[in-house]
Parts: sequence; C-alpha cells; structure tokens
Amino acid sequence: MSQKTAIFPGSFDPITPGHEAIVRRGLALFDRIIVAIGMNTDKHYMFSMDQRMQKVRDLFAAESRVEVTGYSDMTVDLCRRLGAQFILRGIRNAQDLEYEQTIAAVNRHLAPDIETVLLLADDAHRDISSTIIREQLAHKLNN
Repeated sequence: MSQKTAIFPGSFDPITPGHEAIVRRGLALFDRIIVAIGMNTDKHYMFSMDQRMQKVRDLFAAESRVEVTGYSDMTVDLCRRLGAQFILRGIRNAQDLEYEQTIAAVNRHLAPDIETVLLLADDAHRDISSTIIREQLAHKLNN
C-alpha cells in the first residue's frame, strides 16, 4: 500500500495554534504531512522564509511524519514533485470555505489525481489568524 502524503500549504507568517491543530489532526488521516511554506514575491512578510521554516520545524520536532519545505510554484506542481496525493486545508468560517472551494476546483482541473481535504477548525481556533497574531506582535514591539 502506498504512503498517503498530504501537502499543507500556506504562508505561515507566523504559524498559528489553528495551523498546528490541523496538522496534528491530519496525522490521523495521512502517513506524512509536508508543511509547505509559500513564497510570493508580491507579498511582504513579517518573518523571513528561514524563520518561518524553523518555527514549523521546532513546533513539530518530535513528530517524524511532519516535514517542512518552501516553495514558490503552484501547489499541485509541488504535490507532483514530492509525491503527495492530497492537499490539506483548514476552514475557519464561511469565507474560508468559499475561497477553498474555488481553489480546490482549480486544483482539481489542473490535477484530477490530487484531492483536497478540508478540516474544520476547532472552536478554540476559529477566530485566530496569522494577521491577528502579526498585529499583536507588532503592537508588543511598538510598546
């Protein structure tokens, strides 16, 4: 039987408790999860790619089935390159669902053999986003 591998893509600027929970829950479904940190040259990040990758590595240091990589191409291309059959995503609210449905449809068109799996966020993490955490960090730095 082949190993079930999922890519969990995002900017993770920074990774949040909600992201962590999705990965940990995803481990019940997949043999291997690759946290794929995207680099978009049009986007300004609070943390460098190296800092974001190290934070994720530190968070999952005790879990050998979680790997970390950076990428700048399409997620389905990364899946093919790394042998992943699934894209794992978290959903916090209706807006996330609408966005993820659109992206999943595009990915299905581009790569019908790669399935998107959506997990609903835990109640405790529904209102937490990287944007909110960045704002809190910036506020602490300015005070």
